[in-house]
Amino acid sequence: MEIDYTKYEPVIGLEVHAQMLTKSKAYCSDGNEYGALPNTLVGPVSLGHPGTLPVHNKEAVKYAVKLGVACNCQIAEFNYYARKNYFYADLPKGYQISQDSTPICKGGHIDIKLKDGTEKRIGLTRIHMEEDTGKSMHDQDLYDTLIDYNRAGVPLVEMVSEPDIRSGEEAYQYLTEIRKLVRYLGICDGNMEEGSMRCDANVSVRLKGAQAFGVKVEVKNMNSISNVQRAIDFEIKRQIEAIEKGEKIYQETRTFNALKGDTMVMRSKEGASDYRYFPEPDLPPLHITDAFINEVKSQMPELPKELHAKFTSVYGLNEYDSSVLTDNKETAQYFESILAHTKNYKAAANWVMVHIRGYLNDQAVDIVNFVLGPEKIAEVIAMVDEGKISNSAASQKVFPAMINTPQQSVLAIAESLNLMQQSDSGELQKWIDEAISKFPEKVIEYKAGKTSLVGLFMGEVMKLSKGKADPKIANKMVMETLDRN
Repeated sequence: MEIDYTKYEPVIGLEVHAQMLTKSKAYCSDGNEYGALPNTLVGPVSLGHPGTLPVHNKEAVKYAVKLGVACNCQIAEFNYYARKNYFYADLPKGYQISQDSTPICKGGHIDIKLKDGTEKRIGLTRIHMEEDTGKSMHDQDLYDTLIDYNRAGVPLVEMVSEPDIRSGEEAYQYLTEIRKLVRYLGICDGNMEEGSMRCDANVSVRLKGAQAFGVKVEVKNMNSISNVQRAIDFEIKRQIEAIEKGEKIYQETRTFNALKGDTMVMRSKEGASDYRYFPEPDLPPLHITDAFINEVKSQMPELPKELHAKFTSVYGLNEYDSSVLTDNKETAQYFESILAHTKNYKAAANWVMVHIRGYLNDQAVDIVNFVLGPEKIAEVIAMVDEGKISNSAASQKVFPAMINTPQQSVLAIAESLNLMQQSDSGELQKWIDEAISKFPEKVIEYKAGKTSLVGLFMGEVMKLSKGKADPKIANKMVMETLDRN
């Protein structure tokens, strides 16, 4: 049976959980640290001992407000907490402290750009605060599931999108923007592989033009942004094929199998009523003042969208260069640090994107650990701009030497490698005259109008000078000499 997939429209909403990079947990002083030995970052509160009471983590609240401001959300003045109840094998107290009817952030949006250049705005329903569960490990023991409670109580924000996403690609770009945003804000490291950022996808399909939503299926256990896209693409196809066969779509939770690239049923979907929400009696309402919000705003860094606009309008970079440079906060900061020492914006961008990035990728080093300071890169740019060394010599010979001896000046390195370009007209003229004398028949062809032969003579000049001739000055002098002969 031939299926026309194009007559259907996917409707997708994403729920993104991001762990906050606070020093302690959401409602107690237990440490918040990834990779610690199992069950070493626990205490009476996170273990749910009777008689213990939770307390607010001010830093976690500040991070949630930061994210809300960055997403143009409305920040709630009064925040109430709720208990979310169902069986948690990995949350000792048997319920989760969350926000139900009063999320800290309402509305807002995330802007994305697709591969074809199309821009789209994805609306946010809410951002709310809650705590994480422990981690169940099924591969450590043949017969039993082991639980590490280090993660139990770690502060989370959950970002719930509007059902505005229409493809796996849009979901991919949406998650990419969120990861970039939380990293710029310094509130989450965004590592889906480590579980510090997680995503559940709600997927349904309907005929194009239909107003009513189809039956929603939730997909879990996707540990990378690309796997989210794969899972959504599979689920869209599965649901369309089921509908075309006359089968019923059930509201359920499915898990994604990354090896097979498909989804399978985990359980029937719980409704909100199944969680038996009621107000958290042990945690008083939180009042967020305008002064607190303004304080958070004053500490906000420049965000990717703002930096992208600056890089294109102020520095004159193209869209591609600006996108690459703002993809990573530390890279953008390093680039701007170079500009404190040079106004050659394009050269600075090229050095960061090509030579520095290439070296960092080869060595698996982060730019924050790069051995050369931005002033060194500005120094080599100045040497090229002043005609003291060629661009190729700078990138191929001087740059590696700079990395090996970062304390040495670029000038000293270039001199020690005998790479200083010769701009003395007398010395240049000797090489030019020798080069021209080698090809008398080519001089005749040049005189006859074959001006492209200048490249031949320039190549010989660079060969005779062992690459030390200043190409700009030499090129001009070659043409003047040929025209004179």
